[in-house]
Amino acid sequence: MEFSEHIKTANVEDVILRQPFRPSIKGTLCVTGHHLLFSDREEDSSWQLLLLLRNIDAIEKRITGSSGTITIKCKDLCVLHLDIPGMEQCLNIASSIEALSSFENIPEMYPFFHRPQDLSLEDTWGLSSTEEDFTHMQELVSKGYDRWRLSLVNSDFSICPSYPSAVIVPRSVDDETLVKAARFRQGGRFPVLCYYHSKNGMVIMRSSQPMTGANRKRCREDELLLQAVIDGSELGYIVDTRSSQQAQQARMTGGGFESKSCYSHWKRLHRHLERGKVLQESLIKLVEACGDQSHSMDRWLSKLENSKWLSHVHCTLSTAGLVAECVERDGHSVLVHGSDGTDTTLLVTTLAQLIVDPQSRTLRGFLRLLEKEWIQAGHPFQQRCAHSAYSHARLKQESPVFLLLLDCVWQLSRQFPLALEFNEMLLLRLAQEAYASDFGTFLCNCEQERCALGVKEKTHCLFQFLLRPSEREQFLNPLYEHTDLAIWPCVQPQSLHLWSGFFLRWTEHAQNMEEARQEIWTIVNQYREKAGVEETSQALSKHCEPLSVVENLMEELTVL
Repeated sequence: MEFSEHIKTANVEDVILRQPFRPSIKGTLCVTGHHLLFSDREEDSSWQLLLLLRNIDAIEKRITGSSGTITIKCKDLCVLHLDIPGMEQCLNIASSIEALSSFENIPEMYPFFHRPQDLSLEDTWGLSSTEEDFTHMQELVSKGYDRWRLSLVNSDFSICPSYPSAVIVPRSVDDETLVKAARFRQGGRFPVLCYYHSKNGMVIMRSSQPMTGANRKRCREDELLLQAVIDGSELGYIVDTRSSQQAQQARMTGGGFESKSCYSHWKRLHRHLERGKVLQESLIKLVEACGDQSHSMDRWLSKLENSKWLSHVHCTLSTAGLVAECVERDGHSVLVHGSDGTDTTLLVTTLAQLIVDPQSRTLRGFLRLLEKEWIQAGHPFQQRCAHSAYSHARLKQESPVFLLLLDCVWQLSRQFPLALEFNEMLLLRLAQEAYASDFGTFLCNCEQERCALGVKEKTHCLFQFLLRPSEREQFLNPLYEHTDLAIWPCVQPQSLHLWSGFFLRWTEHAQNMEEARQEIWTIVNQYREKAGVEETSQALSKHCEPLSVVENLMEELTVL
């Protein structure tokens, strides 16, 4: 299919663009197969807007006389207005945008055409692999690592389409047992290792729900697999991200949960986390509340509460803290699953690792964590991020689970401003890229699809790009100080805040925050030079006065 078939009017002159933070501009609007390009008509101006059409969530058109206005609502929550002379031109532009922004054929999406001069398709695509993770685990000085092995049972993705080709499992369990255990788990997602705690040898596993059904079916191989996980321990915990009632109801459709009689050494805990339509509706309500500037204080607080978004943040952090506490403080291994194991399961395992693992709190380590727990582990980005908060075309697969993860990470960064090497700018960039990107990292729903479409051979890797020296500096936290201690989030209502950097990003509030960030970096760089050391924390520790200034600015960021 040719993109030109959908472009009825390619160029329009004398279009007026109205957007946040800038005065209205008159210029030329151009529609291409993947972008909306607006150029300022002033001869001495080089400013232009390049908007990826995939970033458009919804458009509204209004005709007044012989002209019209198109309102573009983007997935990153930005809202633009285009005043277009000529009714026919306005309708043609709107029609082209609607068609080109809703392409579902992955090979026709922009990452397959993106060819920046300083990047090569020969560059390394990802940051890690299961094989590299296993090698690193073997190098850990701790007892018990030899109890695990690398299995290639899923090398052709026939056992579990949403798992990577290699997984880490107990050494005592052979591949034949894994195949039978996979048949007992929804989507074939049998229990696999996602985190090994070097301090005590305990692990975090993830899977999908067991298919026990109404007849309470059992699988000896699945029981054997889980028993091998806690071999030598008295107890393990199963954290089910559904309520007890939901787990019971799942038996009526073939799903279910692990019974006490068959898994006697495992204790099951239910922690209900919403996903799917409920979470999507919560996002829609919150964005609607944030976009209405006419609210009184009482009305705003009421709408914020009714969205229940912060309640989802609370439940997620609380559940992740529970998993981390089981591993770190109680010394027990944990299996996390919900129903299909590709949404709330990954949400919990990621945050639990961020809490207990200091390496996951570095810039590279965090991106590796996302690659392992979300990209390789089969979160269906193509389905979940098809639309954001504005689209009227609701698909039941849509759900802002990844956005909820980034919000929870932001809450951690706010509570522990020195603990994370990366800053809010990275989280904002990831939120934008997950919904619309020049890169192939978030394309498709699983590794099998990426292999079939040649994503790693035909597109560029976002994570590798963000770690380039020219890019990484803007994503660093100038106050970062490494610690081996766990960071335990406070989930009291007064400790959780609206992520204003994202949800109020296109308001004047965000501009003030950006000015504060720039001031922080100015102070940090000045005292780096003055102290003559590269480590920011060492430089600041020698100058109490600037540190207090930086702390005050950080406090302003949370209050603004």
